[in-house]
Amino acid sequence: MRITTETFDENARGALLNRPLQAALRHATHKFVDNRRYAITELDDWEDRRQRSNAIKRETIEHLDRYLEEFTTNVEKAGGVVHWAIDSAEACRIVVDLIQSKGEKLVVKSKSMATEEINLNHALEAAGITPVETDLGEWIIQLAHETPSHIIAPAIHKSRADVARLFTDVLGIEYTDDIPKLTAVARERLRERFATAGVGVSGVNFGVAETGTICIVENEGNARMSTSLPRIHIAVMGIEKVIPKFTDLALFLSLLPRSATGQKLSSYTSFLTGTKRTAEAEGPDEYHLVMLDNGRTKILADPIQRSSLFCIRCGACLNACPVYQRVGGHAYGWVYSGPIGALLTPQFIGMDRGKQLPYASSLCGACKDVCPVKINIPELLLDLRSKIGGESGSLNGKRPRLAEQLSKKAFAFIMARPGAYNLAAKLGRILQLTIAKNGKIADVPIAPLSNWTKNRDFPTLAPQSFRERWKREQENSGKE
Repeated sequence: MRITTETFDENARGALLNRPLQAALRHATHKFVDNRRYAITELDDWEDRRQRSNAIKRETIEHLDRYLEEFTTNVEKAGGVVHWAIDSAEACRIVVDLIQSKGEKLVVKSKSMATEEINLNHALEAAGITPVETDLGEWIIQLAHETPSHIIAPAIHKSRADVARLFTDVLGIEYTDDIPKLTAVARERLRERFATAGVGVSGVNFGVAETGTICIVENEGNARMSTSLPRIHIAVMGIEKVIPKFTDLALFLSLLPRSATGQKLSSYTSFLTGTKRTAEAEGPDEYHLVMLDNGRTKILADPIQRSSLFCIRCGACLNACPVYQRVGGHAYGWVYSGPIGALLTPQFIGMDRGKQLPYASSLCGACKDVCPVKINIPELLLDLRSKIGGESGSLNGKRPRLAEQLSKKAFAFIMARPGAYNLAAKLGRILQLTIAKNGKIADVPIAPLSNWTKNRDFPTLAPQSFRERWKREQENSGKE
């Protein structure tokens, strides 16, 4: 079966049956969650920082035209060349044309979700250009001909044994699952590519309007090798990544690594402004910045959904999401997964293709609680559901079935009438006696409750309602 966004329901069911995947997801996401929990306790003003970051992103997004003009002007002053791409096809065409015009055939790439979004590797290969991912996780999935399953940990779904077998099959090395030996092989193979590639391609974590600086955050040093060694550097940046001032970086760099991996600061944080200043200095002779729209201005035009552009791609919402923890990233069928993917994907690729994803959420609010820029993801997911028109809450986003429609009307009728509500509550207390065990309703063999209670306990109705208890207490106090 081909995995796409349109088949999320089937993708998720398959992922739930994949025990190795379940184990890998459980280990990795729980580790990230625990690390984050500890890291944020070191900052007494964590919530204040989240609030300030939200305010900065809101100011930037609401005046994006002004900040983009300032940013690109300063990029050009520093020696960079700015290119504007309306969609992924134009972005790929710009990058391919730049590389071909220089006669280059080998490209080293640092980790970038933007280049994944536009499927740049496919476009390069189709043009006879060899792209080499240099982030270890990205290189692993490139060798496996797969896509990332996590924003910050692209190979999160693979075990040590998976990687060992992959290296044996693809690289021809003797089988070993010793991690230092595997990383040594990767280092040896990639160093040769760094030394010979004429073009380096990167993404951008933040673009500073005030100075024209781009900031790249990573843990392996591969971004520095990709941006400084080749004579040509091409950066692909979503237009929403701009922030107003250089001093704002201090705030965002205290939030991003803690939210992503639980680190105080990523191992490598690079600030790049234009081309190298002298012939002897390190850095590229040419620097090109591709500013990517690809549906972002459409989101910007929506007064509700525009806050989804605040995202700084930390992955915290994925780690905290009970849905992502069980099904992983590939089930979502596109580049972005988890709660933020459920928001962005339908808006980037179209509601028709991505209509299942806004329903891939329990709306528990965990994503909202951990988001470093305070995006109200559950609220935005509900807004997307209403836009899609399938307010049933069903996972596949289809038109509600007759039983669902009738149950909703019955619920609305009861909730609007106190007498009907009291009668329904009394009937519910009587009916639950046949299915409740030890004060909980669990594993009920009756549809539709069977699907819910198979993995969850449902609370029983209290023996008395609040009104009944209040009335009894009042009567007892009057007697005294």
